Amino acid sequence: MSAVTSSQLSYQRPWRKQPLVKIIRRIAFYLLLLVLFFPFFFVFAWMVEGAFKTQVQNTAIPPLFVFEPTFNNFETVFSKNPMWEFLRNSAFVGIGSTVLALIFGLPAAYTIAKYKQQRLAIAILVARIMPGISFLVPWFIMFSNAKLIGTYTALILAHLLITLPMTIWLMIAFFEDIPQDLDDAALIDGCNQFQAFWLISLPLTKPGIAASAILSFIFSWNNFLFSLVLANQQTRPLPVAVFSFISYTQIDWGGLNAAAVIVTLPVLIMILFVQKHMVRGLTLGSTKG
Repeated sequence: MSAVTSSQLSYQRPWRKQPLVKIIRRIAFYLLLLVLFFPFFFVFAWMVEGAFKTQVQNTAIPPLFVFEPTFNNFETVFSKNPMWEFLRNSAFVGIGSTVLALIFGLPAAYTIAKYKQQRLAIAILVARIMPGISFLVPWFIMFSNAKLIGTYTALILAHLLITLPMTIWLMIAFFEDIPQDLDDAALIDGCNQFQAFWLISLPLTKPGIAASAILSFIFSWNNFLFSLVLANQQTRPLPVAVFSFISYTQIDWGGLNAAAVIVTLPVLIMILFVQKHMVRGLTLGSTKG
């Protein structure tokens, strides 16, 4: 009996150690996440903290972490810029560029996935990762000749350089996950190719469409370069408000941080409400089969 008992104990020891191993792995995992995301959290916390500091407090050495907060910076932002008009412009341009990206990007991604156009997909990816300033001069010349500088049309078309490649590249993986048998069955039942795309493929890729729309809107919302050059006072989006606190002589750090918080806050609130849809969409598109 003693021999059997000792063998059972020796057999059960790994099982007794397993919860401890899981705890150690979980702690190590969260520590790794903390190390990786700490720079982003630190920059965000520094921005929020600086929005409630005066100019003297923002430039103090060493930095002040305990101080009396002030709301004067936010009052300056709204008094110095038409923030509600900028907010409306950002929403209009972001929604317009996102809708057009979905209208043109979904059929393009479906075609690339169905006919295995990998070279075209790589070309779209290259267009996405190229710096926006390389397109700025051609866009400016073209829109100047068309007399579209300072219009919503110019901004929306310029933002398509950001939203359209992203939508196509993300949706290719979702359309590739759809079995070819479903399209073949739809064609046999009398559907044409567009009906198979509209009635079969699109409903199955709703999570991917939601993720693509959310990411496209966020990147369009945060775009600064195109808005600074192609917009005028009536069509400038919200990120341009940050630029008004930078001059040749000094930088108003309090106003700059307050404007950055105002620009970030709507996107942050949206992410809190749609994060489940975005994570689910990106997760479903990351696997095949």
